[in-house]
Amino acid sequence: MEIPETLNAEFIDTQYKRWKHEPGSVSRDWQFFFRGFEIAENGQAPFVDGRNEDLSLKQARVEALIYRYRDIGHLLACMDPLTACPTEHPLLDLAQFDLALEDLDSVFFKRSPSGNETYPLKEIIRSLKETYCRSVAVEYMHLQDPAEREWLMGKMEPTRNRPHLAPEEKHSILKDLIGSARFESFLNKKYIGVTRFSLEGGDALIPLLHALLERAATGGCREVILGMAHRGRLNVQANILNRPYEEIFSEFESCYEPAHLVGAGDVKYHNGFLNHLELSDGNRVQVLLVNNPSHLEAVNPVVEGIARARIDLASGDPLHVMPVLIHGDAAFAGQGVVAETLNMSQLTGYRTGGTVHIIINNQIGYTTLPEDARSTRYSTDVAKMLMVPIFHVHGEDSEAVVQVARLAAEYRRKFTKDVVIDLVCYRRYGHNEGDEPYFTQPTMYARIKKRPSLDRIYSQALAEEKILTKKEIDAMAQTVEKDLEGAFDEVHNSSCPFPENRYFPEWDAIKTDYSHTPVQTRMNKQKLTSLSRRLNHIPEGFTPHPRLKVLLEKRLKAVKEDTGIDWANAESLAFGSLLTEKTPIRLSGQDVGRGTFSHRHSVLTDHKTGSAYVPLNALAKDQARFDVHNSLLAEFAVLGFEYGYSVTRPDVLTIWEAQFGDFVNNAQSVIDLFIASGQSKWQRLSGLVMMLPHGWEGLGPEHSSARPERFLQLCAEDNIQVCNLSTPAQYFHLLRRQVKAGYRKPLILMTPKSLLRHPMAVSGVADLTRGTFQPVIDDGKAGKSVKKVICCSGKIYYQLFQRRQELKNRQIALIRIEQLYPFPESEIKQLAAKYEKAERWQWVQEEPENMGPWQFIKPRLEALVGKPLSYVGRKPAASPATGFPRIYKQQQEGISDEAIGILASPSVS
Repeated sequence: MEIPETLNAEFIDTQYKRWKHEPGSVSRDWQFFFRGFEIAENGQAPFVDGRNEDLSLKQARVEALIYRYRDIGHLLACMDPLTACPTEHPLLDLAQFDLALEDLDSVFFKRSPSGNETYPLKEIIRSLKETYCRSVAVEYMHLQDPAEREWLMGKMEPTRNRPHLAPEEKHSILKDLIGSARFESFLNKKYIGVTRFSLEGGDALIPLLHALLERAATGGCREVILGMAHRGRLNVQANILNRPYEEIFSEFESCYEPAHLVGAGDVKYHNGFLNHLELSDGNRVQVLLVNNPSHLEAVNPVVEGIARARIDLASGDPLHVMPVLIHGDAAFAGQGVVAETLNMSQLTGYRTGGTVHIIINNQIGYTTLPEDARSTRYSTDVAKMLMVPIFHVHGEDSEAVVQVARLAAEYRRKFTKDVVIDLVCYRRYGHNEGDEPYFTQPTMYARIKKRPSLDRIYSQALAEEKILTKKEIDAMAQTVEKDLEGAFDEVHNSSCPFPENRYFPEWDAIKTDYSHTPVQTRMNKQKLTSLSRRLNHIPEGFTPHPRLKVLLEKRLKAVKEDTGIDWANAESLAFGSLLTEKTPIRLSGQDVGRGTFSHRHSVLTDHKTGSAYVPLNALAKDQARFDVHNSLLAEFAVLGFEYGYSVTRPDVLTIWEAQFGDFVNNAQSVIDLFIASGQSKWQRLSGLVMMLPHGWEGLGPEHSSARPERFLQLCAEDNIQVCNLSTPAQYFHLLRRQVKAGYRKPLILMTPKSLLRHPMAVSGVADLTRGTFQPVIDDGKAGKSVKKVICCSGKIYYQLFQRRQELKNRQIALIRIEQLYPFPESEIKQLAAKYEKAERWQWVQEEPENMGPWQFIKPRLEALVGKPLSYVGRKPAASPATGFPRIYKQQQEGISDEAIGILASPSVS
């Protein structure tokens, strides 16, 4: 309730009269206030005399006090195991509200979702402190939806934020804490100094996750996609995902079987795990712990993409799948991808029904304290951008931890929004097992050293409650230790099981190895024409922009009359053909609906009504779905999301398109950590397509290059495909090959800009209905007549071709290498044999010499043709392109001059 700075009877009386005349004319808070006040006063009008006027003022002051406890009571909460609890805050002092100690025994109205009741002021304050100022601190009054606030009040205030736990539930919490503590101490004893990123100090994470899973499963959740960094990861695998101790120990023992080893592998605290869990209440839930690199928070959007893919498989029900992200406090506040991922949460193309965020708040980032790591009070403050509740909870109050876990699961189910749990704890040792924290935080670690372990704290509490005896507690610990010792003996110095790599069954039929064997991608001419009619049909009553109407007619004519299919038309036909063959397509990126260069127009807008029409979703009743999403203005998170989607759905053509190719710079972490190395590290296949507009058109340094050299530097072990095409038909076949092939490899595609409308960059109908994708295109010259062979890739071909035509040079062959990797050795060998009489071989590119494919191509081509390869292109440069149009034009002409020959100057009469 918003209370004016100066409370006066005249203002309140005005509000009251408005309410009496028309209740809806005042705010909802004032409605509750007046209705409750009349109940409290037995129906008396509140402003008929001085006595009631004074009561009304005090009641309003009490309302302000209640509001403030709900708003900033968290400032008085006891959350930190390492710091004394605060006892007062000036903004919550009675004097702030013109209330005095003698008012504590007076009875006032307190409205709540459970009903309108009166209490002495001291009882109102006590209930508020117990709800908001004990081990649970809540930030939720920033939420703008009154229904959400009321729901949270109704869940927290009647119980005063304490769960009602049965003895068996407390027994289960202790079992979790003992399991966590004994697991860590066992590893510390058996593998001294080996890095594992212990959970000790944050052990409450284990009962938190169990409570979260059980409450979510009760609400209908059947899958959880879990992302987390290193701390506690092995503990979570053992005590939440029920990964056998033997498998975990085998990673400490460096077990491997050469016959089954695939790729380079990864360190033990990066690896993922999938398991089906049977919970204590009989519900079952599948949990996937996603593989994670060392770059903190990079996994966040990947988890969201996987979750969205699983939701789509579950007929779009977001309550069937729940993403959970476990963060560190320093990383949550410091990494920009956190904000990018949060921003996705309510966007149509990326929402996943709400993510539960858990911060393991060690109150330190490696050696950096909060005052040096963030400019905000809490590490969670960035999450306020979403208008979602944030629960801060004392990491040594296990029952309070269970309370917030249950609240988080219920809130997520009720409102399908994110929710944040800040688990305020500490780390008992250093950043890792080889770190000495006393070097940099001696006073903090002096306090930590005095703290008993959480299982001992809770054991003592349950013993005092007479729920368990010391003998029963000791027996629980002995059972865990016996299981650990047995698993260790099974692995150590004996048999050493190779860890099983489980994943979703949708990938069972997909091959891991790339094949150079051509894939059948042609399409029947009759079907192609029929498809074009449907793609370019405008429904009755729909009014497109006049220019778009002409464009659609032109596209249909190009197919019907074979007048030249351009790039966008070929793409539309490729998409349409796959959709009618039951392959879904997901396309996302900045402005992809229309296309950055106004070429795609996959979503048509009615020029009169503004309504949208998607021709690709109107091809056939039983077609697959085409999803196109204009993304948020972020590359890191969006590319990570699409990668996550692609590693989950091999049946979908998943595409991310950059607005300009160089925008991919902002997503380099995703490329390095996931796309290029994911199969080698974790055996995770991906068929993701990255479309990166690339080419020199005089647009300056930032909109010329998609940095192909960076991708080529990452190429090894047939890990990715890198292509730079020259014809629409090649584009058509390559898109179809991406899902028709039996394998899945990421495809990095340098897409054109000026070629989109280049009159020569068109294909005939026969190019689509016959043939397949060609990794290399020869121009058909007779081998004996060729003295020089020029190899190139992409749009520079047309410039070279045109200059050769102008000079009528018949001794130069132009070879287009359309697929740069995996390198097409057999095709090159055939052409090398054909042109064995050629005196010179050249590589020509638009990019500067230190960029583009040159450094990658040179050794490979020379090895295959057996002759030195010379370079033609721009000189080495620090920047991809000049910003001066005249210099650009001179450089571009110079490439043709050197490669083909100089045009004769026009004669002067």
